[in-house]
Amino acid sequence: MAGPAAAAAGGEDDLRVETYVLPSGAARPSLEEVRGGRATEALRRMTREMQSEARLPAETVGPAASYAPLAEEPSGTVPAPASRRSSSQVAPLATYPEPARSMTYDECRNGLGSNQKFFIKSRFAVCSGATFLQIWLRNNRPVGESMFNVRVVGTIPKNSREITFTYYYTEMQSTGSTATAAMRIETKGALPKSWPSRVRYAQGGSMPGTKTFDELKRQRTYTHTVNAKPGQGSSGTTDLVFAVYEPVITITPPAGWKLGGALTGKLFMLAPRWDAATYLANSTGGGNPGRKGAATFSYLPTLTYSAKAGAEERAVAEHIRTAFTKPLDTKPYMSAKKVPGQEAKAPLHRLVQRTRKDDNRKAAVKQCKRYWGDGYSWGGTRECDEYPFATTYEGAAQADHDPDAKKFNFSVLPVAKADNGAAGSLLLGFYAKNRLVDGPQDGFLVKITS
Repeated sequence: MAGPAAAAAGGEDDLRVETYVLPSGAARPSLEEVRGGRATEALRRMTREMQSEARLPAETVGPAASYAPLAEEPSGTVPAPASRRSSSQVAPLATYPEPARSMTYDECRNGLGSNQKFFIKSRFAVCSGATFLQIWLRNNRPVGESMFNVRVVGTIPKNSREITFTYYYTEMQSTGSTATAAMRIETKGALPKSWPSRVRYAQGGSMPGTKTFDELKRQRTYTHTVNAKPGQGSSGTTDLVFAVYEPVITITPPAGWKLGGALTGKLFMLAPRWDAATYLANSTGGGNPGRKGAATFSYLPTLTYSAKAGAEERAVAEHIRTAFTKPLDTKPYMSAKKVPGQEAKAPLHRLVQRTRKDDNRKAAVKQCKRYWGDGYSWGGTRECDEYPFATTYEGAAQADHDPDAKKFNFSVLPVAKADNGAAGSLLLGFYAKNRLVDGPQDGFLVKITS
């Protein structure tokens, strides 16, 4: 700390607490390191970076994606799920696993690690957090240090419109001479923006409001619930409400102490969404219109196909992997081919309209016949597989509907009928279980494992 030690006018001590907001789980310097001056500039730099860097995950989709800067790095995720066969003995089909709908504190902490700002377990279980560090100074000399971590987990039960945000105050520590017993911390869960703007929310839970450091240390865990009733969203076939949710942590110093540094910690933003549509589950609310539809977080989920030996969808997975890694080896030929669905900047978008899906299918079959002839099916044992899928806006007929789309930016290949059927079953299950909605305000990615 620069400047000589000095007493304030009247002989009273100059008492000051400097606050810093750091990445979740960041290593904190010791009081000795702070006294030596080696750590101060690093703390200031990390706080500036936390305040200026992205506030939303890289995978954010919908209107929230343009509200605040997105992270450049992908969020932390869990390993890809494995497909399963149903137990039916009649034409068994692969089924897509149910996405996670819960997250423990340990999962959040481990998922964030020491450098991740967001951890996405699924569209229904996400978290983020930050570390708050306070340096206590008497006459410009560091005499104490305190800290706490705040992590927020957002979860949504199946077919529910209620989102629960669980706040965890942990690792609350102090060293040296501090006044934490009288330092007040205010906790709020804000919804600074909604689409449409007229949306009203039902909120509940056990938020702490303003409590002292010691009071938070004793209880530690709090919840905030948010629900947007159906019928408030966009018009058309899909009732959609989008929002951004922002935890805000504000520190008030004890009497006689001045506060400097990061006065308010706006940790991050999450992007909740509420939906209802006839093609999604819970379209009627079980006879209760007030519970129609459900909520998700508006992030791009990832469809995972396996190319392992024995995987039901293996031939399709291998076809897509070739389209990703060796596009010039695929048909139809296009010199600048780069199929979408590989990265957040170019996702796939679900298509519900039957006519355009039929157009995609016809365009794909036309190319299969062009390159492999009318007998490409080998007596009905093979089918024309296409990527991007016929059930997406990026399908084979995209250029016929979108003048800005590149012609032939897709791939077709005759594959075993069983593999194609299993892949199709997985895709439909993925759509349903992740509540993918039609159009550009939603999307998804594709990953091939082996």
